Amino acid sequence: MYYSEPRYTNDIDIIVDLPIDRVAEFVAAFPQEEFYVSEDAARSAIKNRQQFNIIWASEGLKADIIIPSNHALDQSQLDRARRVRPRDDFEAVFATPEDVILKKLQAYAEGGSDKHLRDVASMLKIQSDRIDIEQIENWVRQLGLTDIWRAIIAAIKPS
Repeated sequence: MYYSEPRYTNDIDIIVDLPIDRVAEFVAAFPQEEFYVSEDAARSAIKNRQQFNIIWASEGLKADIIIPSNHALDQSQLDRARRVRPRDDFEAVFATPEDVILKKLQAYAEGGSDKHLRDVASMLKIQSDRIDIEQIENWVRQLGLTDIWRAIIAAIKPS
């Protein structure tokens, strides 16, 4: 993870606001000899505002292509995304740490793994001086995630 302690993972989450009429072009950008990506899965993901996968088998890597919902949070996250340079030779657009935290809280609330809570705790410890807690708390209230948020805050506070 870019904003916290690294953990071994073979996937990356990428948000793509992909119009349905550009699916064939998008899929064609990944040569079939190297990548697995299903045009049908992409179309279904767009229709249902979900996600689909791109698998680069020879490298053992997977990208979860997440189609943003029409929810105000998803739309505002796209607006807040920032360009970062994690290495001198690489630049990308990343979600803000606040938005990563919110997505991890949502994933956990939807029955996700405890790894999401560990990631949030790690981000709060490492990035505490750079995270807008007020912004997170505003969205947490709107999303009904207050109990989960309070539990994480209580767990990381020094005794």
